[in-house]
Order: sequence, then structure tokens, then C-alpha cells
Amino acid sequence: MKALLPAFCRPLGYVILVLALFMPFFLFMKGFVTDTNLLFYKECTKLLMMIGAIMIIFALSKNEGLKIEHIRNISVRNAIFITFLIIFGGMLWRVYKGDILTVDTSSFLVFLIVDVLCQEFGIKKAELEFFFKKK
Repeated sequence: MKALLPAFCRPLGYVILVLALFMPFFLFMKGFVTDTNLLFYKECTKLLMMIGAIMIIFALSKNEGLKIEHIRNISVRNAIFITFLIIFGGMLWRVYKGDILTVDTSSFLVFLIVDVLCQEFGIKKAELEFFFKKK
């Protein structure tokens, strides 16, 4: 999978993730979040997190090449598997608890965050392997 975005989108994606993570707490302390608009802010936060994660996944890396493309492909495969386990575990938990009202709507966000984690781990692992093979 080739990178689609320029390199500056990677740190920008992390900034967007941090803002999306802490902005709801700041808005709540300022009194902007109420019971009537809570759903709006929740969905906007999820959307911002999705945008940030997609920017990180599809941005160019420092040493972009076939190795990074391979790592990106492996991270997507691993993220699909781990996300399936997380969602399946949540489904089993809801069945065990007998909860028929709660529905998981953030599975794509979970996939993106797990994909970012797998990709970052793969890139750092490849850098360490290259560093120790070099010596």
C-alpha cells in the first residue's frame, strides 16, 4: 500500500489525535457540552480521531520504500485480526451481561487506532533491526 499523503501529515495526524482526545474535557469544563449536544460532540470527536489516524497511516515516512510499504500492509493485516478479536470479545461480553441496548459503533475507529499502533511498532522494529545489523 503506497503512501497517499505528504510527510507533514504524520505529525499533523498526531496533533489531531491529541486535540480530539483532550478537547471534549476542555469543552466540558467550559460548559459547552450539555445533555442536548453530547451526541454531537461525541461523534465529532470520533470523526476527528478517524481523520488523524488515517493521516498517520497514509502519510509518507522518513525512509519510505518497499520495506515501509510492506510494514504498512502487515500492520493492516494485524489490525484487522486484533480488531476482530476486540469486537468479538465485546460482543461476547454484551451477551454474557445480557445487554441488549448497547451497540458498538466505534469499530472502525478501533481498527484505525490499532492499525496506527501496529504500523508504528513495525517501523520502529525495522529501524532497530537495521541499526543492529549495521553494526
